[in-house]
Amino acid sequence: MAHHLYALLLRRPERSAFVALLLFALTATFYNAFLPLHGDEAYYWVWSHRLQSGYFDHAPLLAWLIALSNLISESTWGVRLWAVLGMSGAGWYLYLLTCKLSDRATALYALTIYFCVTMVHVGYTIITPDAPLVLFWSMALYYGYRAFFENHTASFWLLGVSLGLMMLGKYSAILFVLFLLLFALLRRRDLFGQARTYGVMLIALVLISPMLWWNYNHDWISFAFQLSHGSAKATGADIGRFLEYFAGQFALFSPVFAAWLFYLLFKHRAFIHDPRRFYLALSVLFPLLFFCYKSLFAVLELNYTAPAYLGATVLIALHVKGNERLFRVALLLALSISLLLRALLITHLEVVQERMYGYQEAITLLQTHTREGDAFYGDHLTTAALLSYYLPQHPNARVGVRSRMSQYDLWYPNPPSQAGLFLGKKPAENALLEFFPHVELIDTLSVKKGLEDTKTFYIYRVAP
Repeated sequence: MAHHLYALLLRRPERSAFVALLLFALTATFYNAFLPLHGDEAYYWVWSHRLQSGYFDHAPLLAWLIALSNLISESTWGVRLWAVLGMSGAGWYLYLLTCKLSDRATALYALTIYFCVTMVHVGYTIITPDAPLVLFWSMALYYGYRAFFENHTASFWLLGVSLGLMMLGKYSAILFVLFLLLFALLRRRDLFGQARTYGVMLIALVLISPMLWWNYNHDWISFAFQLSHGSAKATGADIGRFLEYFAGQFALFSPVFAAWLFYLLFKHRAFIHDPRRFYLALSVLFPLLFFCYKSLFAVLELNYTAPAYLGATVLIALHVKGNERLFRVALLLALSISLLLRALLITHLEVVQERMYGYQEAITLLQTHTREGDAFYGDHLTTAALLSYYLPQHPNARVGVRSRMSQYDLWYPNPPSQAGLFLGKKPAENALLEFFPHVELIDTLSVKKGLEDTKTFYIYRVAP
């Protein structure tokens, strides 16, 4: 049956790929309308209403993109629209790249893998700086291939554009630049003698210059934060932390596909003698090894390695022929895990992602206590952002107690002093008394957390 389906799709492969991406995007957009925002998503939405060329926590492109989607809708699906568009665009470029490396049948294999793995389903659901990173990483991978192996002049310029936009999306894009430099040093040293290579660098530099200027005027504070982010509590190399992070890759890319990938990279190694496949494999190995190494010394998020699995999708697709049974098993397992996760996010959000659960209800309760002229405070940057998103008229909430530094500290350098309401996830009277002489607990709300636990939101009225 699967064979007949692929035969049908291959009659018009480009159309089949486009329709599949469109249907996946529409389904994801509909699904996203039923999930409340994560606090980080609300934080980026707040940025979109205060556009700058840089932010303390991240590069600025995501805020600019959400500002565009705000013109369509500011509901949850609208805020996440660029997650859908970014992941769909990445899938299209991976299809095109696979066509260059092999044939249209193999390209459809790559797209099928892409649709099934957990990393992609999460990417379609939660809007983060990974959305523009993944989109422009895929574009750069495609245009880099065409520039280096087909000597296509326009692709050099489009590579420069992709690199610039990628670095405006997330700072870890620098790993793609380093991967390209390493590939050129190992296999294409002649590129350093071509003017087009330096044109690529110039285009990328021009595009990121507003971000560099913002950082220069803020003492490179954003770069410094990212360099230390996730490393502050590290006490030295920890093999257990590394093994936990490495095991997480099997969840991110699915168990069978991840095992297949590691076999191809570290046991099979046929790519070493083929410069085209070497280009692809290096794009996988560079970020994967970098973050796995860093996991020895810091607690890292699994999504940091997501760009590595873009090239990995293509690399595995190139080895499907002759391994069709393994491919079917891998697809079935990956899709089952991804669909189970999607189902649990709808039915058991308090278990699989409790940081998204309960805030909307707590803010609705807080709203019943509001008075004219109230200011609004949260115990963390994400709580403050969710207050701004879910309260009517989207007021400018801020952090009301000492918390980790964020963009709010740049917007509001002075301590909070206006009377109003505070929302927190634990008792905060002592912390609030540092800034407010009058603090009164006026309400609480307990909701589920995990399978059996609960968490409580605390609502305070504060006054100078």
